[in-house]
Amino acid sequence: QLQLVESGGGLVQTGGSLRLSCTASGRPFNIKDMGWYRQAPGKQRELVARMSGGGTTNYVDSVKGRFTISRDSAKNTMYLQMNNLKPEDTAVYYCNLNTPFNTYWGQGTQVTVSS
Repeated sequence: QLQLVESGGGLVQTGGSLRLSCTASGRPFNIKDMGWYRQAPGKQRELVARMSGGGTTNYVDSVKGRFTISRDSAKNTMYLQMNNLKPEDTAVYYCNLNTPFNTYWGQGTQVTVSS
């Protein structure tokens, strides 16, 4: 069973940067897409950034130009580089990976942006 483990969350001031990592315990194959979601207190989980198996990326409008999703296949790791962070980015961030047959989630990592 594939497992996803996130790291890199923390507390940062407005305008700061963080890089989240999501490492798969095994080598996933036949990846349909992968991405990062976030959930703030009292809100629904929302998609932040997504990368298709072919490498096409898309972002929610609120993070365009500030966040970048990337992948290092050799390390079985996906990243989310977050720059110019804002208080409204505060949330628990989850990584997600989909194959045609399964959906996998990480345990979540807290990101807190202070004003």
